[in-house]
Amino acid sequence: MSLFRSKPKTLKVRVMTMDAELEFCIDCTATGRQLFDLVCRTQGLRETWYFGLQYVDKKGYQAWLKMDKKVTEQNVSKENPLQFSFLAKFYPEEVSEELIQEITQHLFFLQVKQKVLRAEIYCSPEAAVLLAAYAIQAKYGDYDPMYHRVGFLAEEELLPQDVIEQYDMTQQMWEDKITSWYAQNEGMTRDEAEMEYLKFAQDLDMYGVNYFEITNDKKTPLQLGVDAFGLHVYEAENRFRPQISFPWSEIGDISYRDKKFTIKPIDKKSSDFSFISPKSRRNKLILDLCVGNHELFMLRRKTDSMEVQQMKTQAKEEKAKRQIERNKLARERQLRELAEKEKEDLQQQLQAFQEEALNAKDALMRSEEAADLLSEKARVAEEEARLLSQKASQAQQEIQRINMQVIQSEEEKRLMEQKLQEASEIARRIVEESEMRMIEAEDLKQQLIQARQSEMIAKEKLIEISIQGLPTIDTNQLLTNKNDTEVEKLSKEIEKERIEYQEKSKNLQLQLNGLKSEIEELKVEEKQTNWDIIHNQLLQQGENKYATLQKTKAGTTQDRVTFFEEL
Repeated sequence: MSLFRSKPKTLKVRVMTMDAELEFCIDCTATGRQLFDLVCRTQGLRETWYFGLQYVDKKGYQAWLKMDKKVTEQNVSKENPLQFSFLAKFYPEEVSEELIQEITQHLFFLQVKQKVLRAEIYCSPEAAVLLAAYAIQAKYGDYDPMYHRVGFLAEEELLPQDVIEQYDMTQQMWEDKITSWYAQNEGMTRDEAEMEYLKFAQDLDMYGVNYFEITNDKKTPLQLGVDAFGLHVYEAENRFRPQISFPWSEIGDISYRDKKFTIKPIDKKSSDFSFISPKSRRNKLILDLCVGNHELFMLRRKTDSMEVQQMKTQAKEEKAKRQIERNKLARERQLRELAEKEKEDLQQQLQAFQEEALNAKDALMRSEEAADLLSEKARVAEEEARLLSQKASQAQQEIQRINMQVIQSEEEKRLMEQKLQEASEIARRIVEESEMRMIEAEDLKQQLIQARQSEMIAKEKLIEISIQGLPTIDTNQLLTNKNDTEVEKLSKEIEKERIEYQEKSKNLQLQLNGLKSEIEELKVEEKQTNWDIIHNQLLQQGENKYATLQKTKAGTTQDRVTFFEEL
């Protein structure tokens, strides 16, 4: 007997989730449940009932790992490491009411988005643009034209290839359409944008449905759809509108033998019915999906377990905390924006004051220059008036001297009288010019006085501007509401969001119709797929997913069984 115990053999396992790649070493005796629980714990996921581990078996078919069997005993391809994909296996009936954890919501969002982009879930072009806008909001946050410049979506996969190919539109044209819708999502957090994406996607016809080829007893080619609501039977080429439906509440038992499935209704008055699945390897998967969806359907209609109640309570508390934190951030952002606005206003006022001071200084300099000029003019005018006064005095003395002379001859007398007249005229003109110069000097003095007064006013204005205090921000007043009750604010905010969402829902279809009309002219008709044609025909008939489900469930179970057998 060896003294050393041999180390247990282990297996390397690689698990691909929608946003991560995980690697583990597990014991060779580990069951599917042990591996599955390890993956869930690693991600912090508690809503485990929606998910499963998918793999490709040795013959190339996709299969789900069985929980009660050892991993090594299942038909997993012998790779090193073993390859699995962690995916949603079952879907909720109403995402906003049933998905509790943020991680659960995020994984569903990524998986549904992938199915939309791969055209596994059909989406009309206008709806694809809307979903792309939600996806961009979840990834980048609020639209910022300074950061999100032209071409920032160039490397993003946002639309199904079929949608891109059937329109004569450039990549930039699609980006402009998506960005215009993206800008309308301002204020949405990542989890809110993802939830809006899922709420819209769950109304798409192919959402959450697994399709399988079947025939009835008349060998008519049909398709079976298995989803959270029940079993649906479709025409072979139409996955949009089922011909008949059987909700899980009407189904008592499902079994198969070889290729034949038998459905036993709960209604005792209704006969059993059967269908043929031509691919026998798919029958275990069909049964597995039927059993799992039926169990979840019944669980939803029972009182939540203690674990689910605790999860919901914890989720509500976390959501409330996040909402309170968001409200605080929103208030802080509002205060910051207000402070920045007030700062900008103050800067504008300061700039205006500086310009006004500069203008006043210029006016003062001009006033001083004008005053100096007027003072010089007044001095010159006074000097000229003084000189003219002296000339007038000299002329008057000459007149007196002439009057005192005695002229002997008449000729001399006449000449003297003539000179006297000329001298008198000159004296008169000199006197008038002297008076005008005196008046001009007086006017210049008045202008000088006014200039001095303007100079004093300009100086007073400049002093007033220099000593004037700038307005201040009253931060105390802005922060007075910080102590308000957070719970009341949260309740008001939730109610406000509910009303806004109702209003948004009313206008959403109108906006989508508007977008459809905008791009209709660029459609390339010959590139439309069969699904596009069927979808447009159903729209013209005014049908939608839930109205059709109500119609296909109408009547008794036996009536629908008979209808199925006659297809």
